[in-house]
Amino acid sequence: MMKMAKFKNRAVAALITLAAAFTAAVPTAATAASSGAPLLHAPVNLKDAVSLQRGAHLFVNYCMGCHSANYMRFNRLTDLGLTEEQIKEYLLFATDKVGSPMTIAMRPADAKEWMGKAPPDMTVIARSKRPDYIYTLLKSYYVDETRALGWNNLAYPNIGMPHPLWQLQGAAQLKVEDKESHGHTVQVKSVVAGEPGLMNAVEYDRAVGDLVNYLVYMGEPWKVQSSRVGIIVMFFLSILLVFVYLLKLEFWRDIKH
Repeated sequence: MMKMAKFKNRAVAALITLAAAFTAAVPTAATAASSGAPLLHAPVNLKDAVSLQRGAHLFVNYCMGCHSANYMRFNRLTDLGLTEEQIKEYLLFATDKVGSPMTIAMRPADAKEWMGKAPPDMTVIARSKRPDYIYTLLKSYYVDETRALGWNNLAYPNIGMPHPLWQLQGAAQLKVEDKESHGHTVQVKSVVAGEPGLMNAVEYDRAVGDLVNYLVYMGEPWKVQSSRVGIIVMFFLSILLVFVYLLKLEFWRDIKH
């Protein structure tokens, strides 16, 4: 019994150590908050099929150069209202099979050698990092000439990933202001517009929202269908309740007499 107790204690200690190491290694929403970048609310709406379609197009064009989505297949996009012909024409570049997973040509070993770390798979990224954090991250990039890749991020300082949507947003700049707060001077950092990109600020905000919306959908694609099924089931149960109640009245009428 003593040996078993010691083994359990060691196992629990090992799990706690592993969890602590993982938490320290992975940036989360708390990282964004502690970095001075307040979390922004991501406009997630899985019922907006047009937004999800635009988000899928952005993901394929701007993210899949480095990031895969190995647990998502292209043909699942038919659930968003796209036909297989539209998927082939606008979204298939690395493969000609609609049923193929959203993989990339770059091998993880090569990515690790070139970048120091293989870019993570994006299938469930919104579930692990949360939509608000991803939305804030994509709106917090700014030009930083001291960095090797030329970019930095308020939500994730010294980020190793360059700005994936810089062509759309443009070259945003960091603005640092001194403000008085409770008798102390504090530095307030923000990202402001710089050299313009292909989109204005409103269009870029919508594009980031669409991309995050799609990432949320990709992590839980069943939610769209399950919501519809849930409504149908509730409607059916409501009708069934009427008949069950009438049946109850009929049974009790016989018992009373």
